[in-house]
Amino acid sequence: MILIMAALAKIRGSSLRLTFLNSFGMSCAMTRPLRIDYPNAWHHVMNRARRGASLFRDKADYQQFIDLLQEAADLFNVNVAAFCLMPTHYHLMAQTPDANLSRCMRDLNGVYTQRFNVRHGSDGTLFRGRYKSILVEADSYVLQLVRYIHRNPLKAGLVKRLDQYVWSSHKGYLSKAKKWNWLYKDFVLQMLTAQISSQIQIYKQFMAQQQDEDLVRVLDGKNQPAVLGSEKFICWIKDRFFKKKMHKEVSASKELAPDLDTIISEVSRYYEIRPSTLKAVRRGIKNEPREVAMYLIRSMRSESLMRVGADFGLNQYSSVSSAVVRVKIKLQEDRKFKNRLECIRNNILKSQTKT
Repeated sequence: MILIMAALAKIRGSSLRLTFLNSFGMSCAMTRPLRIDYPNAWHHVMNRARRGASLFRDKADYQQFIDLLQEAADLFNVNVAAFCLMPTHYHLMAQTPDANLSRCMRDLNGVYTQRFNVRHGSDGTLFRGRYKSILVEADSYVLQLVRYIHRNPLKAGLVKRLDQYVWSSHKGYLSKAKKWNWLYKDFVLQMLTAQISSQIQIYKQFMAQQQDEDLVRVLDGKNQPAVLGSEKFICWIKDRFFKKKMHKEVSASKELAPDLDTIISEVSRYYEIRPSTLKAVRRGIKNEPREVAMYLIRSMRSESLMRVGADFGLNQYSSVSSAVVRVKIKLQEDRKFKNRLECIRNNILKSQTKT
């Protein structure tokens, strides 16, 4: 009990000095939101159904979105620390080791829209527009935003207790079941306390605390910030990413992603084959190195199926899609294969750092 009280007192004692950045001084009439991403960045992501319509009409819709979120997180190597699905919108808290949030969200929203339209016999756009995201400084705001996200159903009056709401990751934080292993919750729990045996209890008490009113006011407002963090963090973001004030959008994912040659080289080196062999088209033959290369190029570089197909001499992007799906399924079923792929991914990132 003493440990729990000490941990919560530490959190309460570190009061937030709300510092945020809207758009680096750019016009509020921007046609596209400012987007910044870099390896291991944290993002608060939101999107709404158009015209106040229902984003989830029944339990099957909610579960479909969660399943797709888990698949997208696995495919694009995105760490989802929290989510909450509300009737007309959703919230996510995610970290992007490969700086590819835009590609991940485009895939998630696009596939969900397709499945939703098929189920309900509708067509056209489901979401109000492109997703909104806030770049977040981990040390200052991740804990606060996880609480903000999980408390949404309570604030909206959908439930009287948080544990009554099924469609959020709150229950995942209270559970040790394997089905929640995909949720990136250990990072958040470690921020509360390193004492594993006390983490869930401290988390419960943290969730029961009142939220920072200034932070809630900013997050609930219409003009949300592009960046949320300390003054030092915001200065770092401005120095690193703000090159021209008139830029309509800032995206560093392509710039920071490993190039095609590096991925091909590292996959070839791991499997001890020539790059030319990796790219060779061999009909009717399963080729693990080739499929792994396609998967990594698509996930780490956020390349389109058509572009990946062109790099590998394929005229139909469906061939690339099938290869990516096979890799994704194998990652779930074969731990040794998953370890091999992670080893290759790490080699690629190390090689990129050296250059």
